[in-house]
Amino acid sequence: MLLLSDLNFSLPWTNPVLIFASILFIILFAPILLNRIRIPQLIGLIIAGAVIGPNGFNLLERDSSVVLFGTVGLLYIMFLAGLEIDMGDFKKNSGKSVVFGLYTFIIPMVLGTLGGIYILGFALPTAILLASMFASHTLIAYPIISKLGVVKNKAVNITVGGTVITDTLALLVLAVIVGMHSGEMGNDFWWRLSISIVIFAAIVIFLFPLIGRWFFKKYDDNISQYIFVLALVFMAAFLAEAAGIEAIIGAFLAGLALNRLIPHTSPLMNRVEFVGNALFIPFFLIGVGMLIDYRVFFNDLETILVAVVMTVIAMTSKFLAAWLTQKTFSFSKAQRDVIFGLSNAQAAATLAAVLVGYRVILGETEDGEPIRLLSESVLNGTILMILVTCTVASLVAQKGAAQLVLEEESESEEEKDENEEKILIPINYPENIEELIHLGVTIKNHSAKNALTALNIVPSDSVDPSKEKHAKKLLEKASVSAAATDNILTEVIRYDSNVVQAISNVAKEIKATDLILGLHNNQEISGSFLGKLTEGLLSKVNTTTLIYKSIQPLNTISRYVVVVPPEAEKEVGFVFWLLRVWNIGRNTGARLVFYAAKDSIKYISQVQKKYTIEADFIEFEDWEDFLIISRDMKDDDALLVIMSRGDGNSFDPTMEKLPRYLNKYFFNSNFILLYPMQVSVDENEMKKLGGTLLINPIISGTNHLDSFTKSVSRLFNKK
Repeated sequence: MLLLSDLNFSLPWTNPVLIFASILFIILFAPILLNRIRIPQLIGLIIAGAVIGPNGFNLLERDSSVVLFGTVGLLYIMFLAGLEIDMGDFKKNSGKSVVFGLYTFIIPMVLGTLGGIYILGFALPTAILLASMFASHTLIAYPIISKLGVVKNKAVNITVGGTVITDTLALLVLAVIVGMHSGEMGNDFWWRLSISIVIFAAIVIFLFPLIGRWFFKKYDDNISQYIFVLALVFMAAFLAEAAGIEAIIGAFLAGLALNRLIPHTSPLMNRVEFVGNALFIPFFLIGVGMLIDYRVFFNDLETILVAVVMTVIAMTSKFLAAWLTQKTFSFSKAQRDVIFGLSNAQAAATLAAVLVGYRVILGETEDGEPIRLLSESVLNGTILMILVTCTVASLVAQKGAAQLVLEEESESEEEKDENEEKILIPINYPENIEELIHLGVTIKNHSAKNALTALNIVPSDSVDPSKEKHAKKLLEKASVSAAATDNILTEVIRYDSNVVQAISNVAKEIKATDLILGLHNNQEISGSFLGKLTEGLLSKVNTTTLIYKSIQPLNTISRYVVVVPPEAEKEVGFVFWLLRVWNIGRNTGARLVFYAAKDSIKYISQVQKKYTIEADFIEFEDWEDFLIISRDMKDDDALLVIMSRGDGNSFDPTMEKLPRYLNKYFFNSNFILLYPMQVSVDENEMKKLGGTLLINPIISGTNHLDSFTKSVSRLFNKK
């Protein structure tokens, strides 16, 4: 038996259990204590690392385990940045990202080189290498931005894109300077570097998505999927290093490559964010704090001078880059603060550059002391610069992000919704419960955490007690699936001998805004099924209704082919189903391909201009040619057909033939049949369902794009 006297409490601690427990308590309590004095969480962790580290109370060593977990945390930050970015906005704003990337690279390079030569008296190569340290930055404040929910803002988008550009260029400068002093520069060097980078980027961007889609189709185990994603991230990081660039570039590219396969509303995304924010990223921040040695600033005046000059130049140049970006693209002050906060922190690439420069020996002094490319004063000054820039970056980013939240809320809360979203999901087959819940999570408002209701109907004349037990098991599985996406699901068991009556009654009781009906993946859809549904349920429930058949997971769908009937824009529920389709595209990252009449495209494209997603528009009016669409369907495509009740403006007789078409030509594809609100919806009911949106301006006689766009803006901004 282990006695207390046998435990070793000498400093630094060596007991692995004690070390891990102490770090966990720091991760838990440091933010709680420092938040009381309004110090951001990540600064609290850096300060805690300095206090317990080898230069503080020496409780813990910055050993290989801290370095390992810290490296994972750094790569995690870059991976999350690539994973959470909106690919539609990223492509749309790629030019702006290039502009910001050049601003935030050139300005620090110019000021840093001049400061190194004329203020610190360094040689030109040393000054250029010093300037490259200012040009690079680490997205250390990204967790703050993510927590406040503004990662999809345009300013965040271009800053993340610009980070990759400036870090790549800065690390390229590092490679060139070191290569010059090691005698490796030449044509071979440039050819080798260029070819290796191209091969690395091609593998990550093109091969990783193919492997990922195959894996997610074949394996649905939650743990296996998470480990698979983590393995790809580190493989990408390793390939980046093998190509001669920094591992953080590989992690970011891995995030972009897997972006569409890990939807923001998926359980896998929830796990990725949770583990990173709970463990790996705090480890990285604590490890950065352990580098801080406050004693050098009291022993060496040169170190103080170098540190002050480095810090001032780094922060001034990054602010100028953010200010120029604000003026160039007419951003708000809050957006400028977010850009500056994200780009001001110096950590990962800066540490890499200073350590490499410190190891390069140029010669020896008369006393035999090595002459380094970057002196010990620069090394120590870098640590102070990291502390100051990270602190300022965190405070400014938090302030700017909080202001952005207020601005977005003021835009979207001109009028409040009278009713919350309520999505009713009747469940019957255990095989498709997860996919039905995931669809519900995908189409709903992200902030509505209790919008889902699962219903199971038990025959009222049944005397078999196992029926109720089976119903509870199904509902429990649905609750677990919803909880995995950080949502709360309401379970309802209804005893009724009439399924249609039971569903319609529950829909009215909970004031359902949407209804999702699932088909078993091996079940054909029959004309009689749709007939009974139309005559029964759709005539009694005036909500947006989706009939969903899942063949493969939602996150593996690359395109949704959306077939819209002529005059769909004249239906009462037009903007409501459009919001749901938009959420599918926005939350899964899949491209939407609209087959619609010219007039319908005119209205849908107005939404696409303001609420950017990847979408294509193809004129299609004759539903007798519906089978043409089957020829355009590719592997990993899903079909989404906008239907209509019999008396709707957009009803087409071909819709009655749709079950036969689906069974014959689309049986191996995911499909959704979407019935908009159409019957018996008056102005008061529209107020309940849409808040500020009253009647579709097209059918109310206001046939103007401006009025339609305003109505859409009110609904889309709130939802």
